[in-house]
Amino acid sequence: MDLESQQPGSLSWRLSSHPITLLTFLAFRVSSLLVYLFGMLFTNSLVMIFIITILLLAADFYYLKNIAGRRLVGLRWWNEVDPNTGDSHWVFESSEPGTKVINATDSRFFWLAIYAQPLFWVLLAVVALFSFKFTWLPLVVIALVLTITNSLAFSRCDKFSQASSLAGGALSSGNLAGSIATNMVGRFFR
Repeated sequence: MDLESQQPGSLSWRLSSHPITLLTFLAFRVSSLLVYLFGMLFTNSLVMIFIITILLLAADFYYLKNIAGRRLVGLRWWNEVDPNTGDSHWVFESSEPGTKVINATDSRFFWLAIYAQPLFWVLLAVVALFSFKFTWLPLVVIALVLTITNSLAFSRCDKFSQASSLAGGALSSGNLAGSIATNMVGRFFR
């Protein structure tokens, strides 16, 4: 099947706007699972598998949060702590509507991978519990914390960007919501 006959949004990395970013993102996502599942074939050291898996999970977390999210779907998040109060709050960033066109293939790969990986780790946690391999549970818990954090943060970031674009569209257009908002703001400056 050639490139022209494939539909936009189909799962073919060749249709990606950022193929290297996409392939690196997918490699990090898959590599930690593969090392966890098949690491014992290459070494009998639980510690070595633990360390390599943690390093791959950390690299995946960083790459997804700071690079892949921004390039593939135009989203980024981070957590800030107020030095005076110690309160923590999440900050969500999305590309300006209209400035970045999100490729359907990139978006589909991104959201599939971001929700599938935590499901795999939950399955691996259940397997570790029922096979009485409790030494693997700390690694699985760390993997779950990292992958679920990214999943939740990007979900909230996506909802935030959709709400922002809807609010921006309502205020800038000549529709009913825009005229109501304009009249309300106008009353304060009379």
